[in-house]
Amino acid sequence: MSTFDHASLIQGINESLSTFRKAQPDAMRGFAQLAQASMAEGALGAKTKELIALAIGVTQRCSGCIGFHVKALQKLGATRAEVEEMLAVCVYMGGGPALMYTAEALKAWDDMAAATA
Repeated sequence: MSTFDHASLIQGINESLSTFRKAQPDAMRGFAQLAQASMAEGALGAKTKELIALAIGVTQRCSGCIGFHVKALQKLGATRAEVEEMLAVCVYMGGGPALMYTAEALKAWDDMAAATA
């Protein structure tokens, strides 16, 4: 299981990308526009889209994605039960590797929830 702090991980990612944002502003603006358009309310709500994004992060084994999307889900008022149900689908579709990252996602959830309590 992951032993790192996801809040620190996402802060570190943001800090590390700051020079890249300056070096490649058009690419980063494009990425930000893609993210904003993809996550905008539509036929699917923001929480559903964030659950999908976290599922992809888990099945693609991206710790940074797990951190960012857990944080977003908590801001959107998602419950641990909703996340657990989505993670069960991840394990079904992704097998053992997804199960390992499910543990990581739950740890991130609990750590971030405790930090805001």
